Amino acid sequence: MSLSRSLPQSKEALLKSYRTRLKDDVKSMLENFEGGDFEFSFCRESMIVFLSEIVKLAKGDHDTQLSRMTQCEQDTYEMHVRAANIVRAGESLMKLVSDIKQYLILNDFPSVNEAITQNSKLFRTKQAECDQKLMSLRDDMAADLYDLEEEYYSSINK
Repeated sequence: MSLSRSLPQSKEALLKSYRTRLKDDVKSMLENFEGGDFEFSFCRESMIVFLSEIVKLAKGDHDTQLSRMTQCEQDTYEMHVRAANIVRAGESLMKLVSDIKQYLILNDFPSVNEAITQNSKLFRTKQAECDQKLMSLRDDMAADLYDLEEEYYSSINK
């Protein structure tokens, strides 16, 4: 009884961990894509604002205590780190999809049983067809053999 109860709990825990991984990876991708200074959205106006922010950052007109080369190196390093984080989150999402597929393949017993039942029915019908063809072939061969024996025994050239 306790085994049957522990199974759904472990299933729920697994599904909860999948949800958590999904949320964390998507959140990581969005945080690294949005950056600290601007956000990206899929509307046209936001794209224009996004591009203007990139141009402002590229011009380097903002006042800081860092030299221009140092600021460029820092920005480059930040872009590399963010890109690596996005790639890492993407790979983690791909691993999550693989884990979910594996879970469904291994634990989806109703569909596995249905596939086995369908294959079993298909092979039984093929077996019945083969048996019927073999019986027909046997009957034809028996009739031909009877005719040949009759011809042989009634022949004068024995």
